[in-house]
This record gives sequence, C-alpha cells and structure tokens, in this order.
Amino acid sequence: MRIRGHIGDWPVDLTLELEPSEWAQLGGQLTAVAPLATVAAVASVPSARPDDALWQAARDVLRKAGQLNGPALLEHLEGLAGNTAAGKRLLVRLRHSAEVKVESGADAPVYHWVG
Repeated sequence: MRIRGHIGDWPVDLTLELEPSEWAQLGGQLTAVAPLATVAAVASVPSARPDDALWQAARDVLRKAGQLNGPALLEHLEGLAGNTAAGKRLLVRLRHSAEVKVESGADAPVYHWVG
C-alpha cells in the first residue's frame, strides 16, 4: 500500500508492506470492530435530537446577522453552547448546511445566511 500526500507543508510518500497473513489479521480486526461500532451508533441515535434547540439558536444567530466572519460567529456559538468544542461543532454544522453559503474572506471565512 502506498500513501502519498502532504502533512502541512511536508510531502509524504509512505509505502506499507504487509505479508498476506498480516493483511488477513488486519481484516479480521476490522470485521470484529465493525458490528460493535454499528450497534453503538444505532443505540446512540435518539428519536429526537437533544441539541435541536441549540441548532435552531445557532441558525437564528446567523439568520439575524445576515453574515458573519468565522471568528465572530464562533464567538457567538461558543456563548450559546457554553464551551469551545460545542461551538465548533455548531460552526461545522452551519458550514455544511444548505441554508448557509461560506466564502473565503481576506483573513477568515465569511458565513452568509441564504435561507
């Protein structure tokens, strides 16, 4: 297996060689883990998301503003969510929302509400 790409500015060219028995062992590890991950994912999905009110509030912040740059929007979302990690999750969710258009600004992305 060959992996090529970049980590930051550094080029990466990695070759990974495994014997057939090692590939089989790796494949066995993946199949043993996959059913457990699937069961855990299904069990963790509630019928109604508890963060729906927070999501609506995050959408309202951008909708009312019309547009905000990334750092300002993150600051608002951190205040709503109560911590940086939850604020970043909301920011990512907004970035991928069909109601939001993200443009590259001079220093930071600019989030536009398109509804």
